[in-house]
Amino acid sequence: MTKSSKKKAVAAPVAAPTEVEKLGKTALVDLVAGQTALSKKEAAEAIDAVLDIIATSLKSGQTVGLPGLGTLSVKATAARTGVKPGTSEKVQIPAGKKVAFKVATTLKAGL
Repeated sequence: MTKSSKKKAVAAPVAAPTEVEKLGKTALVDLVAGQTALSKKEAAEAIDAVLDIIATSLKSGQTVGLPGLGTLSVKATAARTGVKPGTSEKVQIPAGKKVAFKVATTLKAGL
């Protein structure tokens, strides 16, 4: 065997171009409209309403449970020292809040 033949590796299969890696809002609206008696406009309004309610609840500090999917909650982050990329300069990052997601055990087991 030559050196070049040793280095060759089998490439991982590439996903078909028709497969979507991200489910966007438009596709979600189409799926909801297809599985319910709602029109696309009504499905879009329903999805917008749900997302607004979730965002409002998180902003007020509430935890949002989505059965079969998981739980969204707001977590406090501590102040810390970071490093600026490229310059290695130390930067102080202030304390803040972030949205955390804990996957439901039923979904996790099915993945």
